[in-house]
Amino acid sequence: MSETLSASLPSDLEARITRVLQNLCDRNLTVATVESCTGGLIASVLTDVEGCGHAFERGFITYSEAAKIEDVDVPAALIEAHTAVSAEVAEAMARGGLRRSTADLALSVTGYAGPAGDGTEEGLVHLALARREGGVVCAERHFGAIGRGGVRMATLEAAVDLVESALNQA
Repeated sequence: MSETLSASLPSDLEARITRVLQNLCDRNLTVATVESCTGGLIASVLTDVEGCGHAFERGFITYSEAAKIEDVDVPAALIEAHTAVSAEVAEAMARGGLRRSTADLALSVTGYAGPAGDGTEEGLVHLALARREGGVVCAERHFGAIGRGGVRMATLEAAVDLVESALNQA
């Protein structure tokens, strides 16, 4: 991995990211990301592995509800019915990422990285992985009040888990 984020990542996670990207390259697959609570962290890490850049197709940072609606076609009614941090919206984000890209896989994350406010759970994250040649797999994680950076790093690891699992099933 290049030096941009390498020093910030645990070595085992860095090795897993490299393996996942090499696996994508070996299979001629590309991935797009649709990120909310991670603010582009996943895209940044996926573009840090030298020689594997062609596995990354594009990234969408859809931090606001408006961005989710405008950039990846999440229906406003879906956000209103379930909130922006929900399995339903994560799935819609991943499906929208596929529609708005040429990637084979689209990975989405939406959650509460920091203090979440009344009636919301700090550290709650929903992830989804949509496959152009298949369905969507969703995951829900409860990281707790471990801070914004902690939630983002834990979400990165959960995202790698999701892609790894999908590649192992293919």
